[in-house]
Amino acid sequence: MQRACAAALLRKGETIIHNPGHSNDDKAAVGIIKALGAEVEHINEALKVNSHGIHPVEKEIDPVEKEIDPVGNEINCGESGLSIRMFTPIAALSHKKITINGSGSLVTRPMDFFDEILPKLGVKIESSNGRLPMHVQGPLLPANIEIDGSLSSQFLTGLLMTYGASLNSSEGEILGPHSKVVSIKVRNLKSKPYIDLTLDVMKQFGLRVPENKNYEEFIFHNEYPINQPTSQPINYTVEGDWSGGAFLLVAGVIAGPITVRGLDLTSTQADKAIVDAMMAANAGMAMDAKGIQLHPAEMNGFYFDATDCPDLFPPLVALAAYCNGKTTIRGINRLTYKESNRAITLQDEFDKMGVTIDLQDDNMVIHGGAIVKGADIHSHHDHRIAMACAVAGLKADSEMIIEEAQAVKKSYPDFYNDLKKLGADVSLPYQHFNL
Repeated sequence: MQRACAAALLRKGETIIHNPGHSNDDKAAVGIIKALGAEVEHINEALKVNSHGIHPVEKEIDPVEKEIDPVGNEINCGESGLSIRMFTPIAALSHKKITINGSGSLVTRPMDFFDEILPKLGVKIESSNGRLPMHVQGPLLPANIEIDGSLSSQFLTGLLMTYGASLNSSEGEILGPHSKVVSIKVRNLKSKPYIDLTLDVMKQFGLRVPENKNYEEFIFHNEYPINQPTSQPINYTVEGDWSGGAFLLVAGVIAGPITVRGLDLTSTQADKAIVDAMMAANAGMAMDAKGIQLHPAEMNGFYFDATDCPDLFPPLVALAAYCNGKTTIRGINRLTYKESNRAITLQDEFDKMGVTIDLQDDNMVIHGGAIVKGADIHSHHDHRIAMACAVAGLKADSEMIIEEAQAVKKSYPDFYNDLKKLGADVSLPYQHFNL
């Protein structure tokens, strides 16, 4: 959904986005493209986006407050890590100075990447020692650069979409008359499937798609112009979200039977790998044209490398708690800069349930098979921690209480209602989740 919003802004013309999400992250993306000049209209169950490119909307400022807050252009990314990493270089396509802000855990996440890279692309940037708020002023001009992809693939996603849009421009020779190609070299790229998703969205929206050299270099060829058709609208349907769906799949093998529909088994989404992990656990699962059918069965501990899909750690820990023996999940170095430090948070909160978790180098070892105890859990304001604890509580020996349960609104606001539809006993008193 967030990538579709960005591409609809960059494309120029009319886009109809079907099956749009309504999570806080999705709302943040819609707010950003509106602030950057797109017109957005809700039509039945779709969004219509009209864009003329990046034209930041001047923020109305109270004259009394003008000296205190002189900035006229601002985008707020909420708590969305993808939005801030993707839309920062996109916003820098404008010649105007733009303030980029966020809230919650996002204000503590490192943004040093932009301090290092954007000046190489002709962008002026000011940050608060590598943290928010940031101020950027372009226009960004694509150039040959090399980046480190070890922290997050989302930085690369933003650059790819920005380059793809810039090189589609008919407003002059962006690279100069003698420049035929421009490339982004990448070291230590993590979460490669997310880059596949980005490239697929770029292709569907008619942005210039680079040549992918084994995820080590992305080469944009500028030998011929791409004329973007603006008269015909693009219709784009947002896929069902495997990241949120993973929690329902795990819920089904713990406390089913249920059937989950709407997840594309041919998707490039990284978190589709939950299916591989569940198969390794010998979970009760069958797939057919009607959806994914799930039921409880005797499950065994398993090994899974989640380096390229770190968002699967929370549902995998819930799954492992109900598997006999030890489960080892690789990739905990990817968990530090999430909404919480998820390795530590999962260890602490599942310990309250009687589930022991060891952290060894880059591995998380979960000792499963014991009775999961009901407990008073705290989400740490992390949507995936809240969902993981809720799923683990479905077969706990007593009530599970989750404080700050509303954190799920970030990515899956209907989560608790969906659990209720499946038969879980759910109540939401005083921002707690009782299961």
